[in-house]
Amino acid sequence: MADPYTTLGVSRSATEKDIKSAYRKLAKELHPDRNKDNPQAADRFSRVTQAYDLLSDKEKRGQFDRGEIDGDGNPTMPFGYGGGGGGGGPFRGGSGGAGGGFGGEEVDLGDLFEGLFGRGGSRGGGGFGRGGPQPRPKGANINYRLAVSFTDAASRARQRITLADGKTIDLSLPEGVESGTQMRLKGKGQEGPGGAGDGIVTIDVLPHPFFTRSGDDVRLDLPITLDEAVNGARVKLPTVDGAVMMTVAPGTSSGKVMRLKGKGFSRKGGGRGDQLVRLEIVLPEDLTDLSGRLDGWSDSSPVRSSLGV
Repeated sequence: MADPYTTLGVSRSATEKDIKSAYRKLAKELHPDRNKDNPQAADRFSRVTQAYDLLSDKEKRGQFDRGEIDGDGNPTMPFGYGGGGGGGGPFRGGSGGAGGGFGGEEVDLGDLFEGLFGRGGSRGGGGFGRGGPQPRPKGANINYRLAVSFTDAASRARQRITLADGKTIDLSLPEGVESGTQMRLKGKGQEGPGGAGDGIVTIDVLPHPFFTRSGDDVRLDLPITLDEAVNGARVKLPTVDGAVMMTVAPGTSSGKVMRLKGKGFSRKGGGRGDQLVRLEIVLPEDLTDLSGRLDGWSDSSPVRSSLGV
């Protein structure tokens, strides 16, 4: 039950940015791919990831800071007991004195627990500790973060992840995957008396230099030349599945949006969104030739009439 702040090497007043920076540095240093001959590094990598998972969650961090949960995310005191000064344990008995537990009166703990959980093991699903053997606890879950490229997330390309024990597995991304999506790997956590816990993989979809996401659709601003806009053309453009050809009609204006069906992100329940291509006319840097060709010509179309001017 290590202190997550100590595990990451940050102070309790550390900002989210400080915590993320410390995690990235340690994860890079301790990653099993770089420490195949050092099993201790894999164990520490797991603890660092678990610490980051707790501290990067505002609610869990607050609970830990208040002493409500421990470094593993488990409640520190059952039945809401938060500790206290001067008087020993939470259910202290005794027959006198102001420090004698519940107002100095005798307390029958059996009656208390039976009131909470039911009497005896034969009624109401069993009592507290009397209804037969309790299931043995599984090992702790191990948390992982998997960075996925924008195009891989859109097309659901298979991803390879290295586990804390150094083994690698290939994952199929779920439909509708986005940053924050979690995948559960059964039995890939820490070993325990009742079996292994699970691996919890949190997906981070990385930004792209020219694609952006809008729901299940992918947006792209595509530059075209004035000649292509005026005369029409077949132009090549990128999609998340690779380059394709698209027809630009003659007389196309800048700002026109064209739709490529099924070139977006996968949808929950099946199917994919579209790619929305916004055309942008780009004039040549040297306008000498163009100006000469337009000499004596002007366009008198009321292009701003819709704006009331």
